[in-house]
Amino acid sequence: MNSTANRLRDTVREASRRLLAMSDDDARRRPAPGKWSPIEIIGHLVDSASNNHQRLVRGLFRDDFVFEGYDADGWVDSQYYRDAPWPDLVVLWREFNFHLARVVEGTPAVELEKPRFPHALHRIAWQKPPETEPITISWFFSDYLGHLEHHLRQIAADLAPAR
Repeated sequence: MNSTANRLRDTVREASRRLLAMSDDDARRRPAPGKWSPIEIIGHLVDSASNNHQRLVRGLFRDDFVFEGYDADGWVDSQYYRDAPWPDLVVLWREFNFHLARVVEGTPAVELEKPRFPHALHRIAWQKPPETEPITISWFFSDYLGHLEHHLRQIAADLAPAR
């Protein structure tokens, strides 16, 4: 799991450099009506880190992995990310993810690979596993990282035409 924690750190370190170089106007520009701007995507990724931090740590103390989802659009809107200082939000996102990497890195492999069942990840994960099969925290964390990378690619793709 150290490789996944290191991949998270490397991904976030590199992305935060690119994000902090982005202009405030570009960070707030929506690529299309109804689509999130980069600042809203990073806000969503802060929410994802927050929710998944709770799931990760709580999951270490139980045999199941049944957690509620959350309304991503509602969370982004209710926290006014579009009005946040861009550098502050990027730093918050970066540091929260460094913390998650540290938690996962310090977790014993036996806990990371322990099958947990039942779970709710067929409803709330980025890549939905079968409801009938156990999951591991290792799988869950890899899914979290995949979701984060997906949104970073989205920011890059949405900004490409504007350059």
